[in-house]
Amino acid sequence: MKQILLILLLLPLTMQASIGFLDAAYPELATSGRALAMGNAFIAKVDDSMSSFYNPAGLGSVRKPHLYLSNMSFETNKDWFSIGTGGSVTDAIGNFVKAFGLDGQRELLVNNTGKVATNRLQFVPNFTARYISMGFLFSQRTRATIGSEAGAQFEYAKRLDYGPYTSLNLSLFGGLLKFGATGIFLKRSEAIGTTDPAVTLNLTDSDYKKGGTFMMIAGAKLTLPWTALPTFALTYHNAMGNKFSTDGTGPTEIPRQLDVGLSMTPQIGKTTRMHFELNYKDINDQHTDVGVNRKILAGIEIDFFRTIYFRLGYGDSFGSAGFGIKTRRMLFDFSTYAVDTTTNEYRGHEDRRFAMTFSTGI
Repeated sequence: MKQILLILLLLPLTMQASIGFLDAAYPELATSGRALAMGNAFIAKVDDSMSSFYNPAGLGSVRKPHLYLSNMSFETNKDWFSIGTGGSVTDAIGNFVKAFGLDGQRELLVNNTGKVATNRLQFVPNFTARYISMGFLFSQRTRATIGSEAGAQFEYAKRLDYGPYTSLNLSLFGGLLKFGATGIFLKRSEAIGTTDPAVTLNLTDSDYKKGGTFMMIAGAKLTLPWTALPTFALTYHNAMGNKFSTDGTGPTEIPRQLDVGLSMTPQIGKTTRMHFELNYKDINDQHTDVGVNRKILAGIEIDFFRTIYFRLGYGDSFGSAGFGIKTRRMLFDFSTYAVDTTTNEYRGHEDRRFAMTFSTGI
């Protein structure tokens, strides 16, 4: 009888669902700091190297060719800063180093239960010109938490996406109608699970679910030749519906998600433009557990001399903001946005994040 009671007490812990990734409003394989500051509403405006992932039709609006030798971004969240910089000055140095690894996050979360540590390291070197882009994607994401309830486990998720890609664009009627497609040979390695928070986490190769696929992202844009250039756009992620090839249980599949958008770009001065955009993510309802209000995104961007940018947005029911500087050889963006870590609630729980992008090239 004692053994039965013990099993019943431990059953909820063994069945506890581990943490995962939130992809409904942020489905892109590679993120843009510019887009995140605008609430991730970016499929109609996109006109740079990130068109490959947001809407390949945007390559038809690229102004000048550019070789991005270093195109790196680092993203983290408020809870990650909290656990990685807490304590005395000497402790903060050690904690900051620990916070970059999953096992280090486990150590720090033991005394910071209820927090969710998130980070992403992304590297996307590429050559981009009007109508074409070629590059390589490397994106590593981690999330980790220990619940505040008694007996909570350490929940972790780690995902690595990488592979070469090529994007092409076709522009018709003087650029009013644009079509584009990105093909990427994508490899994904993913480890999602739970473990005892008091035990060192040593992930081995067998802990990862791995797979590869050829994935296509397709997009279109229609710009009307009127004042403020109203633009209608759509992006189809994993347009061919391909699944990961694997010998066993594979990583999380990528749904065939359709996003639509509308934008306006009025000229408000000789050297100043203002851009408004509204997106509806996942219009074909691939994420059925996410409420409609969390899929509506909006953003504003003001640029001066096509060099200095200020941005505001609304995404996943929270606000976002950021600024950027762009020159011929350098690009810098700093952005803050938030994700709702619940499912279909409105403003259920805010996961405030910060992203910094730096790129240099010729």
